[in-house]
Amino acid sequence: MILTMAVTDVTTIKVSKGLRERISTRAAERSQTVHDFLEHVLDDYERHLRIDSVATAMAAADDTALAEWRAESDAWAGVDAGLDSAS
Repeated sequence: MILTMAVTDVTTIKVSKGLRERISTRAAERSQTVHDFLEHVLDDYERHLRIDSVATAMAAADDTALAEWRAESDAWAGVDAGLDSAS
């Protein structure tokens, strides 16, 4: 899907020429525009932040909370397994 942006929706980010070339090279390797590549990189970074947040919360949880989480996860896994076998 191709999305077009209005000229007023575009801005400039000041980066060094070396960084600009690195970004352009990596985008080209993926057959992406610089815009799409940077969006992908930022999405990936934000996903890692969410995962780190969950890991931090789990590390700080007490045994009771972890046991409750495992029980709930097992229950949902059972639901998933039921959906898989229904198809």
